Amino acid sequence: METETLKQTSLADRIALVTGASRGIGRAIAVKLAKQGAFTYINYAKNEKAARETLEIIEEVGGKGALLQFDVKNADAAKDAITDIVKEKGNLDILVNNAGITLDGIFARTKEESWDDVIDTNLKGVFNCSRSAIRYMMKKRWGRIINMTSVVAEAGNAGQVCYSASKAGIIGLTKSLAREIGSRNICINAVAPGFIETDMTASIGEENREKLIDLIPLARLGTPDDVAGVVAFLASEKAGYITGQVIHVNGGLYM
Repeated sequence: METETLKQTSLADRIALVTGASRGIGRAIAVKLAKQGAFTYINYAKNEKAARETLEIIEEVGGKGALLQFDVKNADAAKDAITDIVKEKGNLDILVNNAGITLDGIFARTKEESWDDVIDTNLKGVFNCSRSAIRYMMKKRWGRIINMTSVVAEAGNAGQVCYSASKAGIIGLTKSLAREIGSRNICINAVAPGFIETDMTASIGEENREKLIDLIPLARLGTPDDVAGVVAFLASEKAGYITGQVIHVNGGLYM
């Protein structure tokens, strides 16, 4: 029984790509997938130093991976990068669409450029990478795509109209795509983190932090590892009958 369990949870021989994997949740996901045996490509747009740190952590825990620089907003760049993965490794089994930005502010003062930048990175980036990856997954009739959305996609949040809209769009994309290609044995799911201990939440201040914690039934902020564990499960054989779902990792903040 033990051997069978290991076989089901292992990602050995799988090829994974995690976008925006240079820090925070993306880094934790890349490390978790690599620890479970997947050769993991660490995508980054600009911060090579941070991406290299992710790779070093992967190698320290006995995993394997490589850096892959491209901007998810650029459809041609995403296509070329994924084509290169398949040429080098023969396939792409797991895609985690994690890359994202937030440009918060009062809606009435939001500039069109800010809206475009957030939508292009967070939503179009998922479209670009998924469209390129799916052609290879369909040929092999196996694949996992995990899209990172957010608690604010469903709950909303003042000052985050652009971000919330982009993340809500990811949910619609996930559910529709899951229906479209489920017959090819490709599972498409979304993970919606709540407030997680990352660079994004580090600047909220201690008073606001305590107010947030008061709203969370589990009485703490989440960690990147809390999220990474769910993603690794969805990438595994054990999640073969789960598709089109939004898995909330928020300590009970939103139910």
